Amino acid sequence: MTKKLKKAISKSKIVKKPIDVLFTNIRQLIDEARENTYRTANTIMIKTYWELGRMIFEEEQQGKTRAEYGSYLISELSKKLSLQYGKGFDITNLKLMRSFYKTFTIGDAVRHQLSWTHFRLLLRVESQDARDFYLEESKKSNWNTRALERQINSLYFERLILTGRKKRKAVKKEAVNKTEKFKAQEIIKDPYVLDFLNIKNKNPLYEKELEQGLIDKLQDFLLELGKGFSFVGRQYRISTEEGKHFHVDLVFYNFILKCFLLIDLKTQELSHQDIGQMDFYVRYFEDQIKVKGDNPTIGLILCTEKDKTIVKYSMLNNSKQIFASKYKLYLPNEKILKKEMDKERQHLELEMNLKNEH
Repeated sequence: MTKKLKKAISKSKIVKKPIDVLFTNIRQLIDEARENTYRTANTIMIKTYWELGRMIFEEEQQGKTRAEYGSYLISELSKKLSLQYGKGFDITNLKLMRSFYKTFTIGDAVRHQLSWTHFRLLLRVESQDARDFYLEESKKSNWNTRALERQINSLYFERLILTGRKKRKAVKKEAVNKTEKFKAQEIIKDPYVLDFLNIKNKNPLYEKELEQGLIDKLQDFLLELGKGFSFVGRQYRISTEEGKHFHVDLVFYNFILKCFLLIDLKTQELSHQDIGQMDFYVRYFEDQIKVKGDNPTIGLILCTEKDKTIVKYSMLNNSKQIFASKYKLYLPNEKILKKEMDKERQHLELEMNLKNEH
């Protein structure tokens, strides 16, 4: 290589470095500007829709003596606004804006920095407690609209609350609104919905296949597990003093609860041997793995079915550390899932009444 060529290369490196730095800084500036522009535009749009809903509602109240006035008002407004501004002002959207005003305060609408699509999904939720929960979680966990829709459709809130009720008689409202104060049993759901695996009617399904599917779709599984979980490892090996080795299928750590979550996967009905095995895993982690400041380890057995008798006469009954939940490989029909949960709730209430009688 000639001296002239070396000098040219050296010079190009000197010139290139500050240009790269400048380019990076400019790109960052543009990206931030675009993000701020989007956020500002979104806030203005949400405020506008809320105000529009308020104006429609208040005008309806002026003409409330006529039952058909509300329908006439929205229909006429839709025609005029669509003619002036195009899409986005059809009858359905105007009704949603009216519901938006009636359901959310302006503070809720603007403070959470959610999109109009987020709020459209939230308006489908009938329960105020559930709606408040999804609103807060969408903000704190940065759920996009796809994630929010899935959580609503899978009755995420109801599954979470129903499992908590198995461990206590009532759910305090402040615990619903402040998920960081949840106790161990209040982050466990039953059932878990693993539809993201796209496994349909596979028989037999092997545990290794189920485990690999969860690893491949780890981000989706973390979303289903809930807030605060990070992945530690799969087939986590623990060894006895005699040299025997055992493997925990999946290990997670929850940085909110400050504890480990051990998951054992079963592609069959829960057995008492499964419970004993998880008890061993939890006790081992308590003694050998967790450090000072960690809270008690949680063990979760994911299975296809649970025998209520086995659950009742085992350490699972009223356990604060070991749990068993069913899982579904598909997103059930909402009516079917609600029916199943109502049945479970009735069974729980019957057990409580029998205990109170005694």
